[in-house]
Amino acid sequence: MGRVTSDTTATDAAAQPAPEPPGAPPVWQRRLRRFGLPVRPQTDVRARLVPAFPEPSGRLWAVFGAGPEAAVRLTRWAAWLGPLLVALFAGVLRFWNLGSPRKVIFDETYYPKDAWSLLQYGYEGTWAKNANDALVGHPPELLLSPEHSYVVHPPMGKWLIALGESVFGMNPFGWRFMVALLGTLSVLLVCRIGRRLLRSTALGCLAGALLAVDGLHFVMSRTALLDLIVMFWVVAAFGCLLVDRDRTRARLAARLPVGPDGLLRPDEGVGDRLRLGWRPWRIAAGLCLGLATATKWNGLYFLAAFALMAVLWDVAARRTAGARRPFRSALRRDVLPAFGSTVVVALATYLASWSGWIATKGGYYRDWATSPEGRTGHWTWLPDWLRSLWHYQTEVYSFHTGLTTPHTYQSNPWSWLILGRPVSYFYEEPKAGQDGCTAAGSCAREVLALGTPLLWWAACFALVYVLYRWLFRRDWRAGAILCAVAAGYLPWFLYQERTIFLFYAVVFVPFLCLALAMLIGALIGPPGSTERRRTIGAVGAGVLVLLIAWNFIYFFPLYTGMPIPKSAWHQRMWFDTWV
Repeated sequence: MGRVTSDTTATDAAAQPAPEPPGAPPVWQRRLRRFGLPVRPQTDVRARLVPAFPEPSGRLWAVFGAGPEAAVRLTRWAAWLGPLLVALFAGVLRFWNLGSPRKVIFDETYYPKDAWSLLQYGYEGTWAKNANDALVGHPPELLLSPEHSYVVHPPMGKWLIALGESVFGMNPFGWRFMVALLGTLSVLLVCRIGRRLLRSTALGCLAGALLAVDGLHFVMSRTALLDLIVMFWVVAAFGCLLVDRDRTRARLAARLPVGPDGLLRPDEGVGDRLRLGWRPWRIAAGLCLGLATATKWNGLYFLAAFALMAVLWDVAARRTAGARRPFRSALRRDVLPAFGSTVVVALATYLASWSGWIATKGGYYRDWATSPEGRTGHWTWLPDWLRSLWHYQTEVYSFHTGLTTPHTYQSNPWSWLILGRPVSYFYEEPKAGQDGCTAAGSCAREVLALGTPLLWWAACFALVYVLYRWLFRRDWRAGAILCAVAAGYLPWFLYQERTIFLFYAVVFVPFLCLALAMLIGALIGPPGSTERRRTIGAVGAGVLVLLIAWNFIYFFPLYTGMPIPKSAWHQRMWFDTWV
């Protein structure tokens, strides 16, 4: 801070005050300096609309002997090379021994069989009661009939599972292949999203690496359930909105005038009246949110939350660009296009996902509109397929809201973040010499849907930190992370009587990892920190990351169904509720 000086001059009382230099802070801010309160420096509007990525220094590569030019080039390549390497690491983990256990585990009793039926008939048929054992028998049998069955989830996720089955066959590897692929790609997306959100390649790769070693994400990536597919499309939609945000704000910046000091200046005409035009990335986000909803209905919460968040981003962009009434400007120029790009596109995508059911005649409730019950009412002028589909949706809604059947592994969302009640997908106790058991007595084989404990518990503190950043520092990045976590987590508190499970939380795990990466970045310290501060922060952050990695390795046998001695299994049951 510079020397404190007087605001006025006493040399000539009649003299007019000298004109303020361009970019000077207002008088009231300069007066606060007398009390030791610093004034934020004036920054270019472009820097506030689209913050630049830090210029790579290349010091890391120089340590390994690279020349200055090569070091800078390699650092820039790291923007893609780093995320690809993290995704490769995640993929090796997820595809290793993917067909084990060679069983139909937990809810794989539904979705892989429905997926195969979609390939055969275009709708979900009926399987024999002993179909699970027949599928993994020697030789396997497909006990499927064209008689329709009642299913309670939209078909999109099952169509994706069917892609793997069509290539690799109706076996555990085939029905898990696409889920493992999407789990791997989600790690790549989080790396790139973290880089764009936090303006740091290192923190972006760290967020992806944390996701790669999260136990719940890992188990869900190796099991043919629908929730990880929802998660993938939600993360993809979030990334699309981030790109749209940057490009839209860059478009505003390009229309702003340049002041005498060479910096961009806010302009009321641009901020209030500029139309933002064609926004393909927002349409892509609507498509992804439609695919999420067409997999499971909890995608609707993300559709509502992300659509609102995107409009608020437009309001903030217009305010920064100089709009005097940013809310009114956004309401007049942005809300309707945003609704069409997200809600309308998502609805059209959802309807398209039912194409197989619509194009065939054998699906459940497919001919309801032509039944005596369906011929009555006020909407008989609509197409029969649409009325039948609407009736099907209302029946499914009644099922979901009325599902209160007790289950051994059900849990309340209050306990999710602390991993109060994980879900066991598979458990066996092979004897010595069986299924790879080498213990003197018996072994235990389990696939436990349990998040990496140290990661989740650290993420609880990270959520507190990002809440602080959002409330008191007005950090939009923290608000975006909180919005995604809230959309995936808070709605489940509305269904206290419903049968729900911890693995539903996988949909917001990527955002827990982003929150933790943001906290670790704060621990390391901002670029202007002293060398001592950065060193201490880096050591503390490194210890935390290494402990999380060790925790994942420690529980790895429980994530993959590896046979371990019963004593080792008991050691990993840290709480009675995990058994």
